[in-house]
Amino acid sequence: MKTIVVGAGVVGMTTAWFLAKRGHQVEVIDRDSGSGLGTSYANGGQISVSQAEPWSNPGAPLKILKWLGREDAPLLFRMRADLKQWSWGLRFLFECLPSRTRHNMLDILRLGIYSRQCLQELRQSEELEYHQVTKGILQIHTDESEFTAANLRLATLLEYGLDMSVCSTDELIRIEPALRQSTLPIVGATYAADDESGDAHLFTRQLEEACKRRHDVTFSYDTKVIGFVGSNDSIGGLRTIDKNGEITLKTADAYVIATGSVTDALLRPIGLRVPIFPVKGYSLTVPVVDPSLAPEVCITDENGKVAMSRLGSFLRLAGTAELNGYDVSINEARCTGILNRVKKLFPYGMDYENARKWAGLRPMTPSSVPLIGRTGFGNLFLNAGHGTLGWTLSCGSGAAIADMVSGIKPDINFSFL
Repeated sequence: MKTIVVGAGVVGMTTAWFLAKRGHQVEVIDRDSGSGLGTSYANGGQISVSQAEPWSNPGAPLKILKWLGREDAPLLFRMRADLKQWSWGLRFLFECLPSRTRHNMLDILRLGIYSRQCLQELRQSEELEYHQVTKGILQIHTDESEFTAANLRLATLLEYGLDMSVCSTDELIRIEPALRQSTLPIVGATYAADDESGDAHLFTRQLEEACKRRHDVTFSYDTKVIGFVGSNDSIGGLRTIDKNGEITLKTADAYVIATGSVTDALLRPIGLRVPIFPVKGYSLTVPVVDPSLAPEVCITDENGKVAMSRLGSFLRLAGTAELNGYDVSINEARCTGILNRVKKLFPYGMDYENARKWAGLRPMTPSSVPLIGRTGFGNLFLNAGHGTLGWTLSCGSGAAIADMVSGIKPDINFSFL
């Protein structure tokens, strides 16, 4: 059975791997010149199952209102005359209801635990090396009330199988000694011992090589999908155009769309509308000049909304969210906000002056739950909308969609399409 995967980010690549492993003849198409050059390129680096709480939660609307007008706000909603943006925003507010938040969180948590297991098995079988650190993730708090709220959520996470604990100050320093430098008053922390971190772009490139070596997966880069052909209930082919302007019809038995933030625009011409909206995030990659003063354990600053991951001789800082369409320009004020926050935690050991800045688009659904499964077209499948957890959920999503395309019930309880 031939299957075409559209999208060569970390989600598309894991989809291709698991499809090929199940015996499919796989071709991957991507508009970029190589794999992992979009959202996967310089993300936060976290495999953060412990951060299963969706963005749309009961506390979110008040925070958004509080942050309005602040250029360095962790979440910035730029008002636009855009019906899609407003429609997405209204659905986001609906998903903030407590019952919806709980349902969505459990969906994400179950998929996350499964995905981390799939990643670990894949890493071992293919001997992948991507600056992975398997020392857990610390979630630190500098606000007493938010730390109390985090402890209340912890009970639900523990109930559904997550290994996570509350840390005393002494335990916090034992886990990450570099936090002794912090000039921020850390009031508490939680620790997810089984979480990990690593370079998603490097992982994607290595998995591409494994796909070619082990399963003869083919890749068509610099190739853009410009249309679909077929009937009302089945896709017959994809019209594509390459960098030389040559138009080709590519055909297969099944098609998986793993195109992140552009998924809705790609599918609207065939009558499919998916609630995925681009949310811009920033990252800075900072050289480590004194390893003894740089963190080794992955850290999330819950109040600053910044993730910090050690990637070899660099520290990746990632954070903030900006709803501003498809713009990926660098906003210096938002980058400065991330740097200033991290400098208070780790004032020494990093060359902050030579930070490499990057901005990318997270494909967010209003619920933070990705869209995985079959569409109204019998041979067209979706694997998109993973938001901030694309790296975390990629392997489980890829394994599940490969099962569905193969006619097998996925080995995970999740709200599939």
